[in-house]
Order: sequence, then C-alpha cells, then structure tokens
Amino acid sequence: MVHSVEMEVAGRTLRLETGRVAKQADGSVLASYGDTVVLATAVASQTVKPGTDFLPLTVDYQEKAYAAGKIPGGYFKREGRPSEKEVLTSRLIDRPIRPLFPEGFYYETQVIASVLSADQTGSSDVVAMIASSAALEVSDIPFNGPVAAVKIGRVNGQFVVNPDMTSLESCELHLVVAGTADAVMMVEGGANELPEATMIEAIEIAHVEIKKIVAKILDLKAMAGKSKRTIKAEEIDPALAEEVRRLVAGPIREAILIPNKTARQERLDQIRDEAVEKLRGEDPNRERHIKLIFHSLEYSEVRNMILERGVRADGRGPSEIRAITCEVGVLPRTHGSALFTRGETQSLAVVTLGTTEDEQRIDALEGEYYRTFMLHYNFPPFSVGEARPLRSPGRREVGHGALAERALRPVIPGKDKFPYTLRIVSDILESNGSSSMATVCGGTLALMDAGVPIKEPVAGIAMGLIKEGDRVMVLSDILGLEDHLGDMDFKVTGTRNGVTALQMDIKIGGITPDLMRQALNQARDGRLYILARMAETLGAPRQKLSPFAPRIFTMKIKQDKIRDVIGPGGKTIRGIIAECGVKINVDDSGDISIAATDEASAQKAKDMINRLTEEVEVGKVYLGTVRKIMDFGAFVEILPGTDGLVHISQLAHHRVKSVSDEVTEGEQILVKVLEIDKQGKIRLSRKETLPAPSAPAAG
Repeated sequence: MVHSVEMEVAGRTLRLETGRVAKQADGSVLASYGDTVVLATAVASQTVKPGTDFLPLTVDYQEKAYAAGKIPGGYFKREGRPSEKEVLTSRLIDRPIRPLFPEGFYYETQVIASVLSADQTGSSDVVAMIASSAALEVSDIPFNGPVAAVKIGRVNGQFVVNPDMTSLESCELHLVVAGTADAVMMVEGGANELPEATMIEAIEIAHVEIKKIVAKILDLKAMAGKSKRTIKAEEIDPALAEEVRRLVAGPIREAILIPNKTARQERLDQIRDEAVEKLRGEDPNRERHIKLIFHSLEYSEVRNMILERGVRADGRGPSEIRAITCEVGVLPRTHGSALFTRGETQSLAVVTLGTTEDEQRIDALEGEYYRTFMLHYNFPPFSVGEARPLRSPGRREVGHGALAERALRPVIPGKDKFPYTLRIVSDILESNGSSSMATVCGGTLALMDAGVPIKEPVAGIAMGLIKEGDRVMVLSDILGLEDHLGDMDFKVTGTRNGVTALQMDIKIGGITPDLMRQALNQARDGRLYILARMAETLGAPRQKLSPFAPRIFTMKIKQDKIRDVIGPGGKTIRGIIAECGVKINVDDSGDISIAATDEASAQKAKDMINRLTEEVEVGKVYLGTVRKIMDFGAFVEILPGTDGLVHISQLAHHRVKSVSDEVTEGEQILVKVLEIDKQGKIRLSRKETLPAPSAPAAG
C-alpha cells in the first residue's frame, strides 16, 4: 500500500511517499519538492561480520543525468566516478544520521539517495537528506531519528528558507542545517563576514522548519513504519571489566598527560597490549572485549580529566591555543607559499596564478558554470606516521578542501580587480587535529605572499565539546584525541569582521543554541588571536607578484570587432600569440585578457589588437595600401579589413587622366578620411595630404 504525507516548506510542496517503489529495500522513500524528486533507500544486513566493533555505515548520493534532461559527457556516455558535489552531499547526509544509530549496532548498513528529477532550485541535497532519514525511519533498522534539513540564506538582511539558485548568487549567507525535533545535529555553510549572532539566529530559524518536517516524517512512520529490529547488546563479563580497570586505569591516567601525540599513543598502545597479553586467556572474544573495555576507560579518563581538572592531554586549558609558527615564501619557484604550524598540525599551502584557460568547467544538473578559485587538500599517510598506499582524494580530503575553499572565497577579489584563476594546494605535513583550519590559515598567508589583494586575512579554529549530564566544557583548538573522544567538532573560520564558514558535527543527541553561542564566542577570541600571530609574519598582501607568475593585462573591444581579432578559423589571433609569445582569451562580451611573462610582450599584443579593432575617424590621416584600381578611383585599405575609396578627383591637385598614372596596387599612400556615409562607406582623399601647388610666378 502507498502512504504519503505533504507539507508546505518555503512556498513549495514537500511530499514523502513510501510503498510504491523499491519495496525490497528495508526502507524506501520517494521525496519530491517542486520538480525535484529523490529516491532514498536503506538496507542493513541481517548478520554481523565477525570481529566488527563499529558501525559499518555507507552513504551514497548519486545524480542521474537524465534528471535534468542531459546525456553524460565522455566516451562511455554513462555516469562514472562521483562528482565533487555528489561526494560532499554524501557527507552531508552521513554526518547527522551516523550518531543516531544505537550503540552496538554493527550491521553493514547502506543508504543510497538517487536524484531522479532536478529543477533549477538546487534543492536536491536537502531533499536527499530528508528522504534518507525518512527511509531509515520507516525501515526496521534501529535509528534514533528522524532528522530533517533545510537551507538558510540571507538576502538584503532578510533570512530566506531554501533559497533557489538565483537567490543564492546574491546571498550573504548560505547554510545547510540538520537536526532532530530536540536539537541541531549539523551545520555546514558560508557567510560574507557576518557576526556570530547572525549565524545563531539563522540556525534557530532553520530549526523551527526542521521540527515541522520531522513531525511529518513521524506521521509517515506511524502510517507505514516497520517494527524495529531488536539489537542484543554484546555482554562483557563484569569481572573482566573490573580486572582490566584495576590493571590499566592508573597507567592510562598517566599516559594521556604525555604532551607529544606519537609518544602518548605509543604508551597507550603498550598499556593495552600488555593487558591483552596478561588477560586474554583461551576465549577468542576475550581479546576484543579487553580492547573495548580499554577504549571505554580511555574515553572516560580523558573526559573526566577535562571536566574535573580543566586540563587537556597536552596540558592546555580549555580555551588555550597551541603554539603557532608561520613562514612565507618557503618555496623559491612557486607564485606564493606558506608553512603554517599549530602544535603538531602543519600545512604547506601553495598558490598558483593561472589564466582563463585554467578555469574549471563544472557540468552540474543545475547547469554549467566555471570555477576561477579552487582549493585542493591532501592528507598523505606520513602526516600521521603511517605507511599506506597513496590513493586519489577520498571523501575526507574533498570535504576538508571544500570547507577551506568556502572559508576563503568571500575575501577573494573579483575578476575585474584581479583577472587570474587561483588554485591553492594544501599538503598536510603533520596532523594532530584541525588540519582543515590550518589549511585556511596557511592558504591566507600563501595568497598574501603571492600578492593576491584579498579583502581581509582569514583564520580558522576547531572547537570541541565534552558533555556529561550538566557538566559541560567547550574546548578551543582541539587535538585529534579530543575530536575522537569528544562530543562535537565545530569548525569556525572568519576575518576580524565576522564569520566566513561553519562546519559543525555533533556526536551526541544534539546541541542547544546557548552552547553554540558559547562555542562561537570562544571561537571568535581564538580566531582573533591566530590572526594576530599571522599578522606578525605577513600582515597584508605583497605589492608585487612573483617573477615566475604570469602578468595578465585586460582590454575591451566592441563585440562586432571580435571576429576581426579572431580571424578566419582563428588565424589572426594565433598569429598574434605566436609573434608576441603570449596567451590571449577573448570572451563573448568583448573582454580580452592577455597573459604574458613581461609587460613588453603584452603591450605588443595590445597594440596589434588595437590596430585590428581601431575605428575609422573622419578627418584623420592614415597610411593605407592600394588594394584595387578602378577607372573611377582606387580602393585603399586604411585598417585591417577596412577599405575606402579615393575618387579619381581626390588623387592629386591636378586633373588626373588615369588612376594608374598616380598609384599602383600594393603601394602605400597617405589618405585622409573625408566622410563615412550612412551605409558605412568611406570616402578618402589623397589630394588633402599632398602639399598645395605653388602659384605661378608673375610675368
């Protein structure tokens, strides 16, 4: 039987339906919002793979080209590897639902969200998030949801729920917020240097809408939801737990105070291995139970130390920032480079300046567009002391790069002020938490080192949370250990003036606005401190570009002159490029950019283009070439592709019997423009450029 619910969200109808398609999945929901349709399915295996002690959840968001009436490009004409948007949306769906699976649910679980129809509103990501949560809710898979999501924009000071693509272009704020009926679970988005209070207000407005959608999902569950599976918690012998606790609790307490990450982890591993060796016995499950007990004790000891003593693993207080060092210009041949180190996290950020040819073309469901600013984040295994094969960027790398790019985008100058394509690469050389935020700081320094006139420097900081009942501690600049064992990862970036990006993930049942407000205010203090440390190394963009960077010069011509510059089959522009040793791009509006290694080459190209596009002026004298001789006069080319007629009467002061007596084809002569008629025909005079004849002497 088909069941459905409907509601209005931001003036459009959201419809959730189950029971018509994909009925063999454990749960499936067909969600529509306007003309966007997403099918979400959820399936979990019936058995646990032996030895599994974590939630093996996979979330995949996929866009079908047919959803927008398109055929995929490429040789095979079918969808291939996931696009960046598909990867990022998969993460958006995963992050708010993952914490809501019950402890001990170790069954292989897969959620797939497929876009079947897409309009131009750009809402498929939030629809997929809602549909995925609803599919889990109506399934028999244990899930402590539901969650729902909306987008929040801000245009001309007014908040807008689920703004369309057109509105997003003028938005000074763009957030995706996900949550349950009780609290916010995830925030992702960017802003144009907005104050923290505005961000909180936007999140609160989003949560009001989220609650309404959650209520509708629960209505659908009441109509068509399956009974949830009973998950039997794995039993651990209390006597073993007590024995492990007596053996390792004290050593763990001492080990977590070792400041160095590697030394600390080596000591913890040693304590664990010694406990396993001493207590594992003959039972094959006993070793795994010892490790689970050990992890639980480590979790408790780290959290209690912070809550009770206000001391963190590396000895810092809750709001204290790790030691920071900044270096710029560290690589001699790059266009801009910086090495940013905060504690045991280090980013090497490198900026490359390119031309229009280097722009990235994106063919999305919503349409085609070009990216002129890109940031790519790499996380090699040596950064955490591991040896494993290098692979193409994973979801984590793509997500961290997108966050850092979003953080810096509001301060990047427009093409009218800085006509370059920009690429930043952040290679993480060491990592112990907050590597994406180190990327933001290193990226800012590298941009300034490259001479990019950014609006303001940007810094980033990762905030954490330890919450046990009423005991709460917000942590600034978290370590990897605090991210792993804590309850929140809240990344905040911004300038001195305001926030440019947020990314918040909650591992507990959600977070209240008051806690978010506290975290944002503490993050602002940390951000201002980091910006001050960065300014000690480089406070503003350099005035000159690297000698190895291309110089780009711009000019504008009339649209009807573009064909003159291009020439037949591109012959003319290729000739200019070859002669001057430059790169030239001409767009449809008549804007021309010339990239050269020196100003002289660019000026030579500009002069050649100016000559090709020069407009004929009445009264001006030109050196022209005789192209054709007729009985009534001569046609003279005064500009490339532009001819005028010198009538026989205008060839000389005396009476001319034959045109060929005065000029020959191919000869260069001076002519003056007498007139341009309504049809564009040009009348020239050679006579006007010749000296007047001398008067005859008196007899």
